Amino acid sequence: MKENTNILTLLTPKAKLAYLDDSMSVRQALEKMKAHGFSSIPLIREKTGEYLGSISEGDLLWFITSMKTYDLHECENIPVATLLRRDYIPAVKVDTKIDELLKMVMGQNFVPIVDDRNILMGIVTRRSVINCLLK
Repeated sequence: MKENTNILTLLTPKAKLAYLDDSMSVRQALEKMKAHGFSSIPLIREKTGEYLGSISEGDLLWFITSMKTYDLHECENIPVATLLRRDYIPAVKVDTKIDELLKMVMGQNFVPIVDDRNILMGIVTRRSVINCLLK
């Protein structure tokens, strides 16, 4: 991959992504992740589109087991944003150098890409990077 490769050529745009918004409940998050088969999913602020972080299936599992109940109806009134770990799957700005992006994608399945206002533009997946390297 060339050092001057533009991140946008690897980007899956937000319009083609499944993501959660901060108004969703834990139950809605579980249902969306199950429907798409994801192990992690971006979380954005509903009103602004700002990237807040990502939620993993482990975050949901640990939360449910800490409730000591397996009745998902009890998760309907709990905002998924309360589960957020700010350090999990950090985003990079769209003008990040490709070598920095490569370092990040080696350790996570996707890297969220944000603009100068921290608005989620999309993600770069490990798969898209590998496909680019193979070409």
